[in-house]
Amino acid sequence: MDKLRRLSAHWVKYEILVHFPEDGRMLPVSVKPTDTMKDLRVHLVKLGVTSWKKHFFYNGVQLGEHETVKSVNIKDGSVILLVSGARKHMVPGLSNSSRTLGQETGV
Repeated sequence: MDKLRRLSAHWVKYEILVHFPEDGRMLPVSVKPTDTMKDLRVHLVKLGVTSWKKHFFYNGVQLGEHETVKSVNIKDGSVILLVSGARKHMVPGLSNSSRTLGQETGV
């Protein structure tokens, strides 16, 4: 049964979206649970998207090149950010200051 489960995981594909915040584009991509972020990067290059010096983020966490779709819990319909020039563990869209939501919005 375990072998059957592993074989079926090989054929499963998720449709995810890669979001490019610089220009607002979203690109649909098919991935397997066993694909790494490096595999995703190669797939994007084949589609004509340059991903050099850009970093993948999912749920506010930077993803490593050798992490798999399954290991970071990416599911069908998920959105991954591809951000240029981000530092490790930096969440896109949030500043490095320690402001609270109330201070930021003036509430």
